Amino acid sequence: MIKESFSDRLLIAAFYIAIGLFSVYCLMPFWSVVASSFASEASIVRSGYTFWPTDFSLEAYKLIFADNTIYRAYGVTTFITLAGTAMSMILTSALAYALSVKSMKYRNHIAFYVYFTVLFHGGLVASYLLISKYLDMKDTIWVLIIPSMLSAWNMFLLRNFFASIDDSIAESAKMDGANDAYILFRIILPISLPAIATIGLFYALGYWNKWFDAVLYINDKDLYPLQYLIQRIMTNMDFIIQISSDVNIPNFIRPTMTVRLATTVVTIGPIVFLYPFLQKYFMKGLMVGAIKG
Repeated sequence: MIKESFSDRLLIAAFYIAIGLFSVYCLMPFWSVVASSFASEASIVRSGYTFWPTDFSLEAYKLIFADNTIYRAYGVTTFITLAGTAMSMILTSALAYALSVKSMKYRNHIAFYVYFTVLFHGGLVASYLLISKYLDMKDTIWVLIIPSMLSAWNMFLLRNFFASIDDSIAESAKMDGANDAYILFRIILPISLPAIATIGLFYALGYWNKWFDAVLYINDKDLYPLQYLIQRIMTNMDFIIQISSDVNIPNFIRPTMTVRLATTVVTIGPIVFLYPFLQKYFMKGLMVGAIKG
């Protein structure tokens, strides 16, 4: 075992200190938003944003959670995130695996067709007519999932990862009688967890932050996703006053700035907790020993 010199330990310590200071610097704006969201509107106007609420208040959160509107939006967003991510990963994995198999006919032609959609798009008008008129998905929860089920960019990322897996693994399984579906779900995907976790996180973030599709296709308030509801709250304070008209708060002052901060916390809170569960999959070397010599 090589013993580290004093200069090496000093350099490593300096790197840790620099990374720690940079992490704190990145965390400071987020912490300021969280702390200020629990302050009163008067203290924000008087002292500005702080790292600790000088006048603790829950008025902003009381307004946001005044009725079940926000809870329905949470339910809609949670459903489209879970169901959409699962459906997108199944479709993306199937197409990526098919295009990574060298023996598949016309795989280059299919890959070009998918890549063509990255370069050229029909535009907003064509998409709107297709989804709302011909597919008749307007005012359904599936309009927030199906049009976004496949991302060509994510598919190519996953295809490149599948292509890096040694062909002898699939060939050995085929010699034992396994079909392509068995190879994909029982062999390829388990040893591709880092790529699956990364692509799945991309899809989950996309579905969680979806709001523009709701602007175009959703008129039913019960189908508002969280981000669209938050966008309405942040751009139209009259909307939040309307849904909170039954709330009786003594000495109430309309918290415009604190509501915007609280909506930020409400929006990003749940998705932030997803990272620790996926972090363990972001590692290398899962394929070590997969091929026996």
